[in-house]
Amino acid sequence: MTLMQILLGLLAGGAVGFTLGLVGGGGSILAVPLMVYLVGVRDPHVAIGTSALAVAANAFIGLAGHARKRNVKWRCAATFALAGVVGAWFGAMLGKSMDGQKLLALFALLMLVVAGLMFRSRGREGDPTVVLNRGNAPKLLGAGAATGLLSGFFGIGGGFLVVPGLIASTGMPILFAVGSSLVAVTAFGLTTALSYATSGLIDWPLAGIFVCGGAVGSFFGTRIATRLADRKGALSMVLAVLIVGVALYMLYRTASELGLI
Repeated sequence: MTLMQILLGLLAGGAVGFTLGLVGGGGSILAVPLMVYLVGVRDPHVAIGTSALAVAANAFIGLAGHARKRNVKWRCAATFALAGVVGAWFGAMLGKSMDGQKLLALFALLMLVVAGLMFRSRGREGDPTVVLNRGNAPKLLGAGAATGLLSGFFGIGGGFLVVPGLIASTGMPILFAVGSSLVAVTAFGLTTALSYATSGLIDWPLAGIFVCGGAVGSFFGTRIATRLADRKGALSMVLAVLIVGVALYMLYRTASELGLI
């Protein structure tokens, strides 16, 4: 690995960590294209496996910051994550057997759907006193399993799916959903990374570099997330705009790779 690749890896990791700290998602979908097009990882499956590990570590770092600020609903997050881990393992096995470019194209379309749901929900403050109960537990389990399956299938942390899933299941505010989502992102990322590691599809040194850069980015992202939460719906808008932008970019790139444009 050259010095330039190390520096680019640190920069890319910082961007991923910042995104995770700010909106609790989008980091992994940024990590894969950054690894392929910026750092120069040639094998898309290695990029997916490595990003899963790096994003899981960066999500854990971001989780620590949100936990200190009491932005995590632990029981709700744990219920969501436990159901999702099973789905992530089976999803990863399916994803490794499918063409990478087609996976990214399907993923980008899914992102646009999620962004539309986030735009519809903007401005809703949510209930900060929400707790795990008999009413929301089945919703958390169902949403967690479905999100985990998609997370493993596409090789991503799934935070951009976890955040709206937590909000829809419990009605918690966006800031709590962002903090709580990092529990699931960490669990899903580790599960996916383990699956790819068993197939020898992880670049361990690059993952370490990403984590180092992500630690710095996550620190600043978490601080800004807390400030933006004071504005009604600000984080929802940031997340939705991020999803749309990345989705359109990925559709363009995958269309080019598949020879459609």
